[in-house]
Amino acid sequence: MSDKKTDLKKILSVSGYSSLFAFVGKTKNGIVVENINDKKRTAFGESAKVSALSDISVFTNTEELHLIEVIEKIKEKENGNAISIEAKKADPETVKKYFEELLPDYDRDRLYVSHMKKIMDWYNQLQNNDMLDFEKDDNAEKADTETAE
Repeated sequence: MSDKKTDLKKILSVSGYSSLFAFVGKTKNGIVVENINDKKRTAFGESAKVSALSDISVFTNTEELHLIEVIEKIKEKENGNAISIEAKKADPETVKKYFEELLPDYDRDRLYVSHMKKIMDWYNQLQNNDMLDFEKDDNAEKADTETAE
């Protein structure tokens, strides 16, 4: 296990890519990132749809849970191991059943199977790269107001 904590503000999802990326730096017209799986660096322009994992929330019937909380629940459920279900190939009912066990009150109208599969895939990528020990964000409340657009 690594002693280094993962800062989800620096772990990015880019629309159109299944891999997660670590923020490396800024360029004149965008950002430089490193694929967390193969360590290849890439630059994305300003038009790329980039989201930090820290800015993503999951809808439940009572609240929005930060993605870090959902990942922590998966980590606990899986005892820190990878999810055995291969999200990309899993049938929708299997994925829904997994999330029903994980988050019994998830919002069935707003949390789609495609979102669930993405979260499962992201968890496995983080787990495979020994990145499940997170920096805790003292400004979680601030993030709530920023993502509620």
